[in-house]
Order: sequence, then structure tokens, then C-alpha cells
Amino acid sequence: MDIFSVISLLGGLAMFLYGMRLMGDSLKENSSGTLKRVMGKVTDNPIKAFALGVLVTALIQSSTATIVITAGLVSAGILTLHQSLGIIIGANVGTTVTGQIIRLLDIDASGTSFLRFLQPSTLAPIALIIGVVLIMGSFFKNAKSVGNIAIGFGILFSGLLNMTGAVNSLSESGVVESLFSRLGDSPVLGYLIGAGVAFMLQSSSATIGILQAFSATGVLQFNAIYAMIVGVYLGDCVTTAIVCSIGAKPDARRVGLINILYNLGKSILVLIGVTLVHRFGLLDSLWNRTVNSGIIANTNTAFNLACAIVLLPALPLLEKISLRLIKDEKVKESKYKAVTDELNPVFFHTPALAFQSCYHLLLAVFSAARTNIERSFQLLKSYDNHVHEALNEDENEIDRMTDRVSGYLVQFLPHLQNQDHVAIMDQYFKVTSEFERLGDHAVNIANYAENLHRNHTILSDAALGELAVLESAIINILDESEQTFRKRDVDAAQRIEPLVQVIADLIAVLKRNHLKRMSTGECNVYANSTYTDLLIEFQRISNVCSNVGIATMVRVYPELGDHEHLYYDRLHAGGNVDFDAACDRVHERYFSLLAGLVPARNGESADKETPPALENA
Repeated sequence: MDIFSVISLLGGLAMFLYGMRLMGDSLKENSSGTLKRVMGKVTDNPIKAFALGVLVTALIQSSTATIVITAGLVSAGILTLHQSLGIIIGANVGTTVTGQIIRLLDIDASGTSFLRFLQPSTLAPIALIIGVVLIMGSFFKNAKSVGNIAIGFGILFSGLLNMTGAVNSLSESGVVESLFSRLGDSPVLGYLIGAGVAFMLQSSSATIGILQAFSATGVLQFNAIYAMIVGVYLGDCVTTAIVCSIGAKPDARRVGLINILYNLGKSILVLIGVTLVHRFGLLDSLWNRTVNSGIIANTNTAFNLACAIVLLPALPLLEKISLRLIKDEKVKESKYKAVTDELNPVFFHTPALAFQSCYHLLLAVFSAARTNIERSFQLLKSYDNHVHEALNEDENEIDRMTDRVSGYLVQFLPHLQNQDHVAIMDQYFKVTSEFERLGDHAVNIANYAENLHRNHTILSDAALGELAVLESAIINILDESEQTFRKRDVDAAQRIEPLVQVIADLIAVLKRNHLKRMSTGECNVYANSTYTDLLIEFQRISNVCSNVGIATMVRVYPELGDHEHLYYDRLHAGGNVDFDAACDRVHERYFSLLAGLVPARNGESADKETPPALENA
């Protein structure tokens, strides 16, 4: 044995671990858009949940990732703790798929040339070539993600081959044989080593893969490695439980605890079972047999399947134990708790899930802000202190939700690698502040209504009638803004700007009409500053909606880049036939309502002359 063999072994291990991480992360990124929908439809049938756990883990190559995602879904209220139980066991079985892939090391290609293509020495370069071609060529939308999967697969097998070559050199020194012969006499030591390595590597698949690489030395025997395989289960699940517990709700922590309890039960069951079967002489042909990669993979799969079948009926007991050990938190729950709890850091490595959580919370922020705007309109007509208090309570919730989603987006940002995800992040950052501003404007309008009430100042019927027309336009533009964000609706986004233009025109006319009423004594002069401030708030709500529309348009049409406001400024300057026609239609709708409010004086018809400021609307 020399230092160069050790360096080669460690280098191969590094490549193997990185390849596994790259392949797993790319698989999660490429499939995470469906993970939440599929996992969210799990029924209370534990068999179906078990099958789902197997399939998802086989897909993303990580039982830890599956269980952590499950914990996040439980925390968000999408899954119940009971529904997660079958997934947990399925994830433990699904992780054995990786070992079955690695067993390709044992393929004997001496018979046919076809089998040579299945050997890692051939698969590795083929996978790397395919990956590089896909990444550099960008032949389709997800070409980069699929290319990363192929490259991860190639690096994994390259590292595996490197480790195999290194341990073959080490085997000549007798170190490997001496180490594993001692483990055959001490299953407890083997169990602890397996648990420790899995804990350090944070992956049971990687630990089993390393053991499979060492099997190439030809000195590993079943009696030396079975306890180590069982120890891997505990080491991996401890890491998973720690990840599930970081900043998590009780049910999410229970998912991690149930995984530990299940793997402890699995360890005891396998160790006792293997000991009894060996005592009865049923393992004599295997006990001292030299194992290869395939035997290790089959042993791992057999242990997991057998334990899943035996322990599946015990799931309700594990659930009860977790409920006893982890108590519910006694806190006053917000009515937005469920949607806020979706913001779980465990989704950072599955961007589709993280963005969907942000999307749901942002919709809740918009809905709460919009409700408050409608409440503030109600307060202008008839002030009610209880309505005002409810508005302020929801404003506090809006602020809390905004802080949560803003902080979550900041933490999520370093995990983004896909340009499409960066575009979504940019839009969400923009609309987060805009939605929060909507809530602020609602509070301001409510405070103005309170001042009018406190000072016994009443707006005239004419002023209230004109405000009602303006309010209807504001409700319309809020409808279009919600449609724009909810469905990324470009048509709705384009309908926002004509409303922005007409709302500005309405406000200009309302200011002029108010000045006329004050000159005739129809409106209270003391209400002048409040009325003007109200019109400013309405204008700012309109501007917020414009920014929401612009943020959506930039996401859909990235070529707008930093010039989106210039584009909209040109629209408002006139000359765009479609935009001007849309403005005319909206103008006719709201100014006809406004004109219908003007009372005829001295038997004359109402003055419907369009003011100069509106001639080019």
C-alpha cells in the first residue's frame, strides 16, 4: 500500500459522491414540478403511499430527499402525518435501486459485445458524451437538466471505477482483508461503522456503493458485511431526522422521528432474523462466501423488502409513539398559517416546490390586501370601528406574510441555477413589495375615513358618487392584476394599462369637479385635503397594478429587459392603435357612468364635454 493508492481511492470517492449528488439534484430539478402534485394526491391507503415512496425515491435517487420533501408537505398541511407513513417505508426500499444500478460492475462481457455497453467502463464515457452534447447543444427546454443527469451518471461510474482500481491495489497489502476479517467476528463493530459512514456521507446509497466497490477486492465475506449494511440504515435516517427538524413544525419533526423508529426496528429485526436463520444452519452456504457487488445489492434490497412487509402493519404504532414523544405547540394560529407553513427550506433543492409555495403565499397576500381595499371603500361610505380593526389585523398579517416570503426568497436565491427560475424569482421579488403596498394604501384610505368620521366631516353625495365610479375602476384593475399574476395572463396584463390611463383621467376630472363644488359651497372645504389625499391613494393603487402587469410581461417576454417602463411610457404617449382603441373603450365605459351622475341645472342637459386633458385619452 502507498500514498498514491489512498489518493486514488479518495479521488474516486469524491467523484462518486459528486456524481451521485449531481445526478440526484438534476433529477429532482427536472421532475419536481410533478412531485408535489403526485405526492399531494396520496390516499390513506398505506400500500399506495408505499408504492409512491418507492417510485419517487427511485426517480430522484435519494431517500433523504423524499422523506425531507414529505416532511415539508406534512408541515404545509398538504399531507397528513398518517399519509406520510407509507411514503417513509417506500423511500427506504426505493433507495436500494441505486445499488442495483451499481451492480453493473459484475457484468461479464466476455460473451457478447452488447454486454460491453452495459459495463461501467463503457457506460461512463457514453453518459459523459451525451451529457456534454445536450448541455452545449440546448436541443430542447430541459436539455441542460437532462445533460446534468447524464454527466452525473458518468462521473458516478468513473468514480466507482477509480475506487475499484484503488482498492484492488490496497488488497495486495492485506489491509482490506485484515479490516473486514475483524468485522466478521464483531457484528456490533460492523453495525457502528456502517452507521458512522452513512452519517458522515449523508447517504445510504453512497455507503452501499462504496461497499460494492470494496467487494472488487474479492476478500469481503457475507458475515463481515451484513451488519454494516444494517448499520447504514440508522446512520442515514439520523441525518434525515436532523434535516426534517430544523425550524420545522411538530408533524414534520414526527416524520423524521418515525423514520428513525422504523430503521431501528428494521435493524433489530434484521440482526435477530439473520442470527436465528444462521443458527438453524440456513445460511451456511452464504455465511463465509465471498460477496460481489450483486450480492451486496440483493442483500440490501432483500433486507428492506422483508422489513417493509413485516413492519407495514406496525405503522399506526409508530405514529402513536411519535405523537407521544413530540407534543403539539400551543400557539395562537394565524388564519394564514397553512399557506405560510408551505415556505419550508427543505424545498430549496426542488425549485418547483419552493416557487409554488411562494406563489400560494403571494396570492394570499394579494387577496388580503384586496379585501382591505374593499373594506376601506366601505368605511368611506359608512365608518365602522369593527371593520377598521379587522382591516388593521389583516394588515399585520400582510406584513408578516410579506416578511416571510421576502426572507424565504433571499434564502432561496443562492440555490437557483436555471435561468427560468431566476426570471420567476425576479418577478416574485417585484410583486412581493407591490402587494404589500396595496395593503398600505388600504390602511391609508381607512385612516382618512376615520379622520372624516372623527371630525364629523361628511363628503357630499356628488363626491361619493364620483368616488364610487373611481372605485369600480379600481376594482376592475385589481381583477385584471389578480388574473395577470394568478395565470401569468398576458392578455390581462395588457388590459391593465388602459385602465391606468383612464383612472388617471378620472382623477383629474374628479379634482376639477371637487374644486367647482367647493366654490359653490356644495362640498365642505374642510374635507378638501382629505379628498385630495384619497385621490392620490387611488392613483397609487393603479400604479401598483401597473407594476404587477409589467413584472409579468417581463417574465413572459424577457427581451423587454430593463426597458419595460420605456415601452409603457410610449404606449401612454399615444400612437399605438390597439392601445388607443382599448383606452377609448374603457374611457367610454367609466366616463359615461360619471356623466350620468351630473345633475341637470335650470332644465339644461348635463355637461358632458370632455375636458382638454382627456382629448387624447
